[in-house]
Amino acid sequence: MALYKYLRKHWQSDSNDLERQRMIRWRSEPVTLKIDYPTRLDRARSLGYKAKEGVFIVRQRVPRGGHRKPFPSGGRRSAKWTTRKSLMLNYRTIAEQRAADQYVNCEVLNSYEVGKDGQSVWYEIIMVDVSHPAITSDPHFRWLAESRGRPFRGLTSSAKKSRGLRHKGMGAEHLRPSRTANKKRRLLQQK
Repeated sequence: MALYKYLRKHWQSDSNDLERQRMIRWRSEPVTLKIDYPTRLDRARSLGYKAKEGVFIVRQRVPRGGHRKPFPSGGRRSAKWTTRKSLMLNYRTIAEQRAADQYVNCEVLNSYEVGKDGQSVWYEIIMVDVSHPAITSDPHFRWLAESRGRPFRGLTSSAKKSRGLRHKGMGAEHLRPSRTANKKRRLLQQK
């Protein structure tokens, strides 16, 4: 077996004590934290991580559960007003967007889950500094400089997965260009 296969097996059979210690340490750390090396090297490498200048890892914590709108500060609320907010985003996409907000000059390459407890989920996000000379001269990362704001436009792997864009053919007729566009088209055809 190769090294990364051993690492993957070790991660799957990780002891609960080690995981518990990790969670205790991570809970006291900041929500967005730049780290020196990936926790899951096998997963990071398979998603495009390279140990070179201009590429780094950010660990992002996302709270689990629903989202709420702020209560209106003044005036009367409407009868149909509710506190619940539907983001239509998965935790991973939210983590990528928050990391991209912190590192404005960098782009999100990909991300993966490293742990979760009852309150939070932790993701490690592979970030690329698109203006770094080592990145602009590397054909594997050069294309990121032309594609700005990927997590906010739904172009990352997690956003495409949540919109069902990993499927083609039968059963995926109403997914492209988007669910909303298809719904509008069907409503116009009914009139």
